[in-house]
Amino acid sequence: MKNRLENKVCIITGTGGSIGRAAAIRFAREGAIIAGCDYNSDAGQETVDLVLAAGGKMISLHPANLTKMSDCRKLVELVIQKYGRIDVLFNNAAMAHFNWIEDITEEEWHLNTREEVDLVFFLTQAAWPHLKVSHGTIVNTASLTGHRVFKPLGGLAHATAKMGIIGMTKHLAMEGREHGMRANSISPGVIETKQTEEQLKDKEWADYFLDKSIIGRIGKPEEVANVALFLASEESSFVTGVDIKVDGGMSIW
Repeated sequence: MKNRLENKVCIITGTGGSIGRAAAIRFAREGAIIAGCDYNSDAGQETVDLVLAAGGKMISLHPANLTKMSDCRKLVELVIQKYGRIDVLFNNAAMAHFNWIEDITEEEWHLNTREEVDLVFFLTQAAWPHLKVSHGTIVNTASLTGHRVFKPLGGLAHATAKMGIIGMTKHLAMEGREHGMRANSISPGVIETKQTEEQLKDKEWADYFLDKSIIGRIGKPEEVANVALFLASEESSFVTGVDIKVDGGMSIW
């Protein structure tokens, strides 16, 4: 099956990162017109170059700090000026911070809120009027950490933020229903990304999570992108307000 997003204008955030890049390439392969962004200009531009070299269509705003409403509005304005519409919003970008309750500082707590919750709300609010017009689709990235706890992972703040994303997604599905909109989220388990590469070098840490995986390996960014593609496309036309775990079976133990 090809061209599942033919001529759909799709905003994907964090396209300089592993999952964001995989999604940009995957969506473009299915005919989507990509609007990306990233805090890291070099990584963001590299993804643009990869998509264009493969024959896809992509623009990007970088550097972009989505924890600022002004940058979110700037991204939306860029997309509307260039393409005139927004069909899909994939709120993928986030920066996770891990620590134990006795060690979390006030600043670190608010850092989690800003970099995992605020940026999703700010961009969604900025794009909302245009998604209403297009009867668009929202895909948010949550985390398995919100559903499960893991002994080696001080994930209290991260889990709190990501469960907030799941709650936000349900309300977006409810508020968007009268405009023909859908909203869903994805909860990845342990995925091989730029954010996890150092942790995965720790054999004890990696073995713990490998033992939790029913499939017996760590996930790939492309496997998360494939689920995002399903939720962004009309194949999931009767799916809204749900969270899909992409975790190799970790959550069923």
